[in-house]
Amino acid sequence: MYQVEKAYEAARELYGGLGVDVEAAVAACDALPLSIHCWQGDDCTGFENTGGTLGGGLAATGDYPGRARNAQELRDDLTFAFGLIPGAKKLNLHAMYLESGGAPVDRDAIEPRHFSAWADWAKEMRVGIDFNGTFFSHPKSAAGWTLASADDGVRAFWVEHLKRVRKIAAYFAQETGQPCVNNIWVPDGCKEVPIDTAAPRARLRASLDEALNIPQEGVIDAVESKLFGIGSESYVAGSHEFYLAYALSRGDLLVTFDTGHFHPTELVSAKLSAVLEFAKGLLLHVSRPVRWDSDHVVAFDDELIRVMNDLVRMDALGRVRLALDYFDASINRVAAWVIGARNTKKALLMALLQPVGKLKAIEAAGDTTARLAMTEELRTMPFGAVWDYYCLQSGMPVGLDWLDQVREYERGVLAAR
Repeated sequence: MYQVEKAYEAARELYGGLGVDVEAAVAACDALPLSIHCWQGDDCTGFENTGGTLGGGLAATGDYPGRARNAQELRDDLTFAFGLIPGAKKLNLHAMYLESGGAPVDRDAIEPRHFSAWADWAKEMRVGIDFNGTFFSHPKSAAGWTLASADDGVRAFWVEHLKRVRKIAAYFAQETGQPCVNNIWVPDGCKEVPIDTAAPRARLRASLDEALNIPQEGVIDAVESKLFGIGSESYVAGSHEFYLAYALSRGDLLVTFDTGHFHPTELVSAKLSAVLEFAKGLLLHVSRPVRWDSDHVVAFDDELIRVMNDLVRMDALGRVRLALDYFDASINRVAAWVIGARNTKKALLMALLQPVGKLKAIEAAGDTTARLAMTEELRTMPFGAVWDYYCLQSGMPVGLDWLDQVREYERGVLAAR
């Protein structure tokens, strides 16, 4: 580890020459929680024992061995993965991961007691929990409509589900002592553009108003748009424009940006400062689209770096909640967690190692030549040496050492499933 420490000292000197406080950057990166999504570990099937298949236009491709088959196996896998990811973490949980002892519990009847084991695990791990209602993979969502359904009974069912989800979110906040971000995403849409495009959105708005009417202590609600899905290629009720307008009209909601829920030529990084000028804050679901909203494992790519750069340059990290959102069943699922989470934290640390004050001063002086020169020079600064040292000091694997541990876990645990 001497080489890691030696490389870090050299990197700290170089960054210091640009006016960057490396220790402060590392501390800020370490303190910002990253919400790790449970659904990567079991291909988003949940534990309701309904026997249904993944719906709502969602699909997990691949059949790599070792999928978690029950809640305890999923918690074991999460515990192991958390031990390979540096920094503060939370669990991002979906409502269909309830535990009812085998008794059927429909989604309009879920209660905090069905999630007590998750709360106990979170307290043992000293992490918070974020929550999501599950509006897909259910007979009452098979027609493609939930909160925007024209069927009063169907709509009432899902409104009740959301009300109960928010009560469970409050339970998580109370049990863990940390705020619970409750994200609202629904698959509502259709294959062709309807004649009346306004009516589904009016119903969606009314449903949200009813479900969000009663404040829940410790709960931060967020609304997430959808681009399209299988069966909703032409129209979705909860579009980006709808939820942006809805959140701004209420003033107490976060706007969720999933980095895969936009057209291929759109960049989330280009939207952040515009929305944060008006919105209370953002929930950022970090994903990676490939041609469509395919939820690939997060890569350390240019757009991820641009997103983190802009958040740091705006000094907006205090108004943003970071979470992961992808599922890949074609590779080791634990490795997928670790790769995506570490890449997200890497991009955040890289952004924090910018001399933001100096860059803004150069720009304000109109010296665009120096601005371009410095931003390009930052690309090849020894960021990796700082990351390796951060992992070392956090007691986390350095470099690819984590992969050896995952392989050992695969041989000893996953292969037996």
